[in-house]
Amino acid sequence: MVDWGFIFSYVISAKALIIMFITALYGLFIGAMPGLTATMAAALLVPFAFWLDPLSALAMIITMDVLAIWAGDIPAAFVRIPGTPASAAYADEMYEMTKRGKGQIALAISLMGSTLGGLIGVLVLAFFSPELAKFALNFSSAEFFWLVVFGLINGVLAVRGSPAKRLFSLLLGILIALVGFDPVFFSSRLTFGRPELLGGLNYIPILIGVFGMSEVLKRTYYKVRGITIELPKTEYRFSELVLNGLRYIKRFYNRFISGSTIGVIIGALPGAGADIAAWLSYNLSYRFSRNKDSYGKGSEEGILAATSANNASLAGAWIPSLVFGIPGDSVTAIVLGVMMMKGIIPGPRIFIEQATLVYSLFIIFTVANLLIIPLGLLTIKFLGRVFLRTPDYVLVPMILVFCVIGSYAIDYSFFSVLVMLVFGVMGFFMDRYGYPYAPMVLGVILGKMLETYFVMTYVKGGVAAFFNRPLSLALFALTLFVIFAPWIGRKVKLIKR
Repeated sequence: MVDWGFIFSYVISAKALIIMFITALYGLFIGAMPGLTATMAAALLVPFAFWLDPLSALAMIITMDVLAIWAGDIPAAFVRIPGTPASAAYADEMYEMTKRGKGQIALAISLMGSTLGGLIGVLVLAFFSPELAKFALNFSSAEFFWLVVFGLINGVLAVRGSPAKRLFSLLLGILIALVGFDPVFFSSRLTFGRPELLGGLNYIPILIGVFGMSEVLKRTYYKVRGITIELPKTEYRFSELVLNGLRYIKRFYNRFISGSTIGVIIGALPGAGADIAAWLSYNLSYRFSRNKDSYGKGSEEGILAATSANNASLAGAWIPSLVFGIPGDSVTAIVLGVMMMKGIIPGPRIFIEQATLVYSLFIIFTVANLLIIPLGLLTIKFLGRVFLRTPDYVLVPMILVFCVIGSYAIDYSFFSVLVMLVFGVMGFFMDRYGYPYAPMVLGVILGKMLETYFVMTYVKGGVAAFFNRPLSLALFALTLFVIFAPWIGRKVKLIKR
């Protein structure tokens, strides 16, 4: 029996509102600071969970997570540094809008897409958790392998440039992801005798370098050549931000719905998370867009598709966590530890034995998503004013400081700062010579996952293991369709003529 009176009295209590407000601000700060992750932030909240009741402890982590994922878009829009790996999928689109004087509009689209996408995720979590959880458990290593391949192929096809350069960029990213210890042959791989490389390269310094540091180098290069980059200083009222965000959702409602759906489904797959959801949703939106020319130049459509997937995936990650006690992502892994510490045992019976707690979580998720709107609007206005009015001779050193701090904060190692600088130089030259770095970044993020699922599947039954299940065969067929769809489309047009 659900005690709705208790749920609503708790949610509107001063204690709950104060906890959610403080952790919302904490989440905004974590997300907006490159290098600081929601997982790290959740781990730092665990000691506070000891002193709180179970519901307050969970409300604290949920609110932080929701705000942190959205806030990763802030530095992506204003200084081209993705605050989270998920934001890297569309960081260039947001920054291109900023160069056109629409940086605040880009964040408004992200804000409304994240809020409404998150609410759709909550609805699915509330009404379809058992069904989606059963579907997610059908995914073996073979299905995950083809899902990763599907994402990588879409990443190559969704950017401009020659096919050879796009493929080279992807393969380079996968090669970088394979640096470190080889779990199959138990030997070091591509480490060049450096002990720091045995654990592999963390992709956060790579993201910061490729996006942020390369922008510092580009601006410095232009300054030396006497070329001035002047960003338009356009500011918008609160009402204009909200209305523009809603207007683009209405205009691209199909991308919003598909992005939210992809977010929930990918979120429900154990270990997938918001990163894959954002990249996959963005890449698919490009493939099915009627306005492909706008992509890479500040596409509102692409931003909406990816951001709605971001926050929808957060609720999706709770589906296997609540139903089976299997973490959907790294944050829910920490949450499961907190739940068990408080004597809450996840599983199918939690919806019966702890119904009030479960439905309280749904309401808390709803409130946390709604908090994005007021706090996000204030953040957009304030930081927009700061970044847009700051001259280049101040802004460029600020970006450099963010890059160094964000890289160092990962593991408190100057080696990570060196990695960031190396990839900053690499990103600068890739951009200069027309090599798209989005496929490389995607390869870095998914490369290790690709190897892991390949080895796990191959060990089970050789090559046949990749194709002997209906779901894996369907994903393989879908991957082939995506590869050959443009060629088939051209042939069909020629036949019609």
